[in-house]
Amino acid sequence: MRHTPRTLLVALTALFVVVASSTVPAAAAAPRTWWKPAVGATWQLQYTGTLDLSVPADVYDIDGADATKAQVTKLHTAGRKVLCYVDAGSWENWRTDAARFPAAVLGKALDGWAGERWLDIRQWDTLRPILTDRFAVCKAKGFDAVDPDNMDGYANPSGFPLTAADQLLFNRRVADLAHSLGLAVGLKNDLEQVTKLHPSFDFAVNESCVQWKECAALGPFVTTGKPVFHVEYKASSCPTAANLRFSSIRKNLRLDAFRAAC
Repeated sequence: MRHTPRTLLVALTALFVVVASSTVPAAAAAPRTWWKPAVGATWQLQYTGTLDLSVPADVYDIDGADATKAQVTKLHTAGRKVLCYVDAGSWENWRTDAARFPAAVLGKALDGWAGERWLDIRQWDTLRPILTDRFAVCKAKGFDAVDPDNMDGYANPSGFPLTAADQLLFNRRVADLAHSLGLAVGLKNDLEQVTKLHPSFDFAVNESCVQWKECAALGPFVTTGKPVFHVEYKASSCPTAANLRFSSIRKNLRLDAFRAAC
C-alpha cells in the first residue's frame, strides 16, 4: 500500500477544515434590545433629598451615582421604569471619577452651576471610556435608560469652538453607546437639533419649554410615538403644559421629592 506523504495529509486535513467551516453559517449575534417608553407615561424627577419611592408614577428619573441597586429593584417591584441621570456634556467636581477628566477637556464654568465645567465633546477617545463606565454602572444597578445631561454645549459659551456638527456627532455617539449596553436613552434639551436627533433617541427630557415658548420643537418625538418627559418650575406654566401630549410635571428647583402633575 502506498502511504500518503505526511505533509500532503496535513495539507488535505487543513483544507477540509477550512471548506467545512466555510459551509456552516456563523450564529448571528443576538440584536440588542432595550425598553421603549410610551407617550403619556407619567414620571417623577428627583435628584436630591431622601428618595421617595411611593410616588405613583410610571417612570422615575434619579441620579445614577447616588441611587442604589436596591432602590432600583424596589421601583421595579412596584412596576416602575427607572432613568439613570448622568452628566455627559459637562464635568462635575464632586463626582468620584472627576479626576479621570484631563485638563485639556475642561472648558468654561456653567453659568449658575457651581463646580461644573463644559467638556470638549470633540475629544471622544478621551470621553468614551469614562461615559462607558458611567453607563455600565447604570446597567449594573438595573436602570432601564440613561438621561444624559448637558447635551447642548455647542449652543453655550463652553470655551471651545464647538459646532452644531460636533454636537450632532457627540449626541449620536452617546445614544449609540447607551444602546450598545441595552439601555434606552433620552435627549436632554438641545431643542434646535431635535429634527435631526430624534431618530437616534427613545424619548426626550425637557425643562421649561412652556416658559421659554419652545415646546413646538419637541413635536417630532410625540408624532413618532416617543414620550417627552417635561418639567416646569412655575405653576403658571402648567395650564399650557396640560394641553400638550407631554408627560408634564411641576417641580421646585431643588429637584427633591416634591411633585405636582400638570
